[in-house]
Amino acid sequence: MEKQDIRSLEWEKLKQDIQSLGEKPFRAAQIYEWLHQKLADAPDAMTNIPAALREKLKERYGWANLQIVDMLESAADGTRKYLFRLWDGNVIESVLMSYHHGESVCISSQVGCRMGCRFCASTIGGLTRNLLPGEMLSQVYQIQKHSGRRVSHVVVMGTGEPLDNYDSLLTFIRMLTDGRGLHISQRNITVSTCGIVPNIYRLADERLQITLALSLHACSQEKREELMPVARRYELADVLAACRTYFEKTGRRITFEYSLIAGVNDSEEDARRLAQLLQGLHCHVNLIPVNPVRERDYRQSDARAIRAFKSKLEKYRINATMRREMGRDIGGACGQLRKRYLEQAQGEEEKP
Repeated sequence: MEKQDIRSLEWEKLKQDIQSLGEKPFRAAQIYEWLHQKLADAPDAMTNIPAALREKLKERYGWANLQIVDMLESAADGTRKYLFRLWDGNVIESVLMSYHHGESVCISSQVGCRMGCRFCASTIGGLTRNLLPGEMLSQVYQIQKHSGRRVSHVVVMGTGEPLDNYDSLLTFIRMLTDGRGLHISQRNITVSTCGIVPNIYRLADERLQITLALSLHACSQEKREELMPVARRYELADVLAACRTYFEKTGRRITFEYSLIAGVNDSEEDARRLAQLLQGLHCHVNLIPVNPVRERDYRQSDARAIRAFKSKLEKYRINATMRREMGRDIGGACGQLRKRYLEQAQGEEEKP
């Protein structure tokens, strides 16, 4: 995008820009409200903005709008999965889930992913590019507009590694929680990471009140390297040290994500070693039955193994819950809808 995306501009920057056009500050406030409260996609929707200024906005800024390509709704639990097309033709996906505490949206932070986790469909094909802050915000905005539901919780756990797109992530969080926008509480935002150690420390220094979720998935360095190539760069001990620092600086309990894979990391001995690893950490373990991916041969642990694993953790006084599976009948796991769409598009191109 040659022009700067207007939806990615924080309030102070937008105000300076609009004043540089010879306009008064209240015009910037009106424009910001249209973008981040009324969720306008184009200047012509801004009915209280003079026509001349609307033309200036068209000329000066890019409008990185998202187009809904597909939307699937689960017959089982009402979960909605959205496939969005970006301004450059790339596609990303987001998920809307309804819980007793409100409406939660899981968004993508990148087009593709370069982390290479063996059990995740998002990494197949690698990383294409980072998302702009405005593109991250627009996933929330478009879902709220399309569904007619007020979004109260946001999880940055879709396609991509959020801490690999650090600057856009921070801008996104500041704008999403800004009182001039949707004003979602920081405590209602969760950011998931594979464990990019330097950026966990950077995030700790921000002293935000968001929840940090660490994709752990193994109780040893060797097994983690087998499942997650990023572990070869960041030792497990260093990742856990960064998590301790995050808790010390923010007071926010760490969530450890643990995907249970039959015969790989789901034994009671794995649970015992995991409990020992996490002793002394103020944390919570989120147990996730692994989602089947066609290109991988990993299988989901059976119910008996899952119950035994959870029971063993609790025996060692590690708080653990079983993640409720949402949208399984529509391919609710990260990357599945996008991957299917890209495969179909490639198939069309290859037809004689």
